[in-house]
Amino acid sequence: MPRVVRSTIIDVPVDRLWAVVRDFNALDQHHPIVATSQIERGHPVDKVGCVRRVTLRDGSELREQLLSLSDLEMSFSYCLLDTPIPLFNYVSHIRLLPVTDGNRSFWHWESRFTTPAGREEEFARLVGEEVYVAGMEAVRQLPQLLETGA
Repeated sequence: MPRVVRSTIIDVPVDRLWAVVRDFNALDQHHPIVATSQIERGHPVDKVGCVRRVTLRDGSELREQLLSLSDLEMSFSYCLLDTPIPLFNYVSHIRLLPVTDGNRSFWHWESRFTTPAGREEEFARLVGEEVYVAGMEAVRQLPQLLETGA
C-alpha cells in the first residue's frame, strides 16, 4: 500500500492559505489538471459527507467525498469514490500549520491507497507530483495569496 507524502512552505500567513485550501469545491480555481468541480446535491462545500464531482482537463471524471474538516486544526480528509485510474481505498489528508519564522505556512498533503501489483511506483509518482506538487505550486501563485496585506 503506497503512502505518498508531500509538504511545502508557502510564504503567506496560515489563515490566508487556509481560506483558499479549505474550500472543497475550489480545485477548478487553482489546480492545473482540473477543468470543473461541483458539489453534488447542492450541499455546502464544508459539509462532512459532501461529494465533489471533478472533471479533469483530459475529460475524465472522478468523485471525492469529504470525510472530515477541522477549522481548529486547519485540516481535512477525503476519499476517492470513483476514479478513471486504478486507485483503490484512496484516503488523503491535508493539514496546514503556522510557521512562526516569517509568518508563513507549512502544508502537508498525504495519502494511502492500493493499486494493481507492480504499479505502486507509477501511481505514487502520479499522485505525488501531478496532483500534490502541481496543486501546491498553483496555489502558491494565486493572486490573492501574492497580494501583500490581503
